Amino acid sequence: MLRNDPRERPLMLRRLVLRDLAWAGFILVVACVFGLLQHWPLVRISLEGNLRTHLEKLRTERRELKFQGVKTVSLFQAHDLLQQGQALFLDARPVEEYLELHIPQALNLTPEMLDKGEIQALAGVAHERQIVVYCGQVNCDAALKVAEKLQSLGYTQVAAFLAGFRAWDEAGYPVDTKK
Repeated sequence: MLRNDPRERPLMLRRLVLRDLAWAGFILVVACVFGLLQHWPLVRISLEGNLRTHLEKLRTERRELKFQGVKTVSLFQAHDLLQQGQALFLDARPVEEYLELHIPQALNLTPEMLDKGEIQALAGVAHERQIVVYCGQVNCDAALKVAEKLQSLGYTQVAAFLAGFRAWDEAGYPVDTKK
């Protein structure tokens, strides 16, 4: 048999492909083993059915560390503040969501608007005025980002309503569709 025999080429190609597939399979198995070893604590937690709880705990800890200077208010506190007319409410959700439904008399001010320097919504608002910032739901950080930015701009009575608009709406509290 000569190496250049045309009849042997398909067989040689098949052997080369099988060898390459074997190596690829070996590398894939090794990568999976290393990945499982590296992330074993998370894999174990997941197998126990506690991954969601664990990840939520980590997220809460990260938020508390990152936004530790931002005060927060509960759903009931936010509702009381609205009823008493003591606070300016800022909706940190995207404009489309704000226009669809929002807390009555709330103004729309997203983190992106603040980053661009668009703070017309705060024109004439005293730095001592109580402000409550909210976003869509519990796992949304937009309210915290806006509240933190407002504090850096000198607003002293800023709080984030972390339960978000979803909790407000589900509680049956008043909502509005007007600007």
